[in-house]
Amino acid sequence: MSAFTVKHSDDNARVGVLSTAHGDVATPAFMPVATQGSVKSLDPADLRAINARIVLGNTYHLYLRPGIDIVELHGGLHRFMAWDGPILTDSGGFQGFSLEHLRKIDEDGILFKSHVDGSMHKLTPESAIEYQERLGADVIMPLDVCVAADSDKAAVAAAVEQTNRWAERCKETHTRTDQLLFGIVQGGLFPDLRQRSAEHLISLGFPGYSLGGLSVGESKEDMYEGVAAAAELLPSDTPRYLMGVGSPEDLVECVARGIDMFDCVLPTRIARNGALFSRDGRINIVSAPHRRRDEPLEEGCDCYTCQTFSAAYVHHMFKAGELLAYRLATIHNLRFVLRLMEEMREAVANAEFDDYRTAFHARFVPPDQRARHEQKTKWLQSQGRPGA
Repeated sequence: MSAFTVKHSDDNARVGVLSTAHGDVATPAFMPVATQGSVKSLDPADLRAINARIVLGNTYHLYLRPGIDIVELHGGLHRFMAWDGPILTDSGGFQGFSLEHLRKIDEDGILFKSHVDGSMHKLTPESAIEYQERLGADVIMPLDVCVAADSDKAAVAAAVEQTNRWAERCKETHTRTDQLLFGIVQGGLFPDLRQRSAEHLISLGFPGYSLGGLSVGESKEDMYEGVAAAAELLPSDTPRYLMGVGSPEDLVECVARGIDMFDCVLPTRIARNGALFSRDGRINIVSAPHRRRDEPLEEGCDCYTCQTFSAAYVHHMFKAGELLAYRLATIHNLRFVLRLMEEMREAVANAEFDDYRTAFHARFVPPDQRARHEQKTKWLQSQGRPGA
């Protein structure tokens, strides 16, 4: 039986179900990021309340702290973090890109210096799979090589070939039948390199495919074009996972281009800075106009924060430096994104996605591209620290 079934499609947008050992996931789906086994400021009950169905952990960070042995000793990642739903773990390959000042890549793997204590470690394709098997995630990733958006074609081609070779080693190492190992398609913004990567990975027969090396500094237009071209290369009966994308406008546009799964730290990270999603765009809850607002953050929002507290109270929590501010803001932003996914699934199922997409863009005003690029650059530079 296939792990993925497409239920409805509307042009390139589609609705499906990903079946895992810990339950089914309706797609398109967004995965809140639990880098170290925790979505920052939330507990599992909060995640269930906002209807999160799958979360993402990071092998690199869990390996360094608390250590794979500790997680395994406590029954695996699900039991350790008290989350009984599906979990996807990244391999640590992205940290090989973002922690450039702390690592060295060779044929065998990634040699890196711990951002925690400065100790040296080697992550290989084989150990990346071993660690994820011991963590017990439902969906796991091979070790890959990601390069910057402005890399020249020779550097991107070398990353593709390295990723392909490592994918073979990862697939040979993987033994657990209750886990889904996805391939990661690289190639930057070069269509021929994306095709080379996709064809090789498809020949290996993965049950799902991820798109890496996008949303790493390129323009939105380039990212959308790259996503569309890469998605067309992938099998229609397997899930397509776009890594590291989470802006509402990007989610809508990439679902339109055939993407099924997403993850990103953006909703949680900006929440802790007081930037909250609304139908009209982002609002800055710490700004003066919210000081007296005796109404929810957003009218019609069904999240706990909006159903319980006024915007004035959330404003006060931030101004007072109360830790509750982070939880309330994170609940709102993640519920906004998860509700967006629910609405898109309904629109696709009813063959109304184009109307939904048009209505969304007519109202939602995203940050300007310069601000987006600056935020992305700061985040990439911060990835030595767990930033989900």
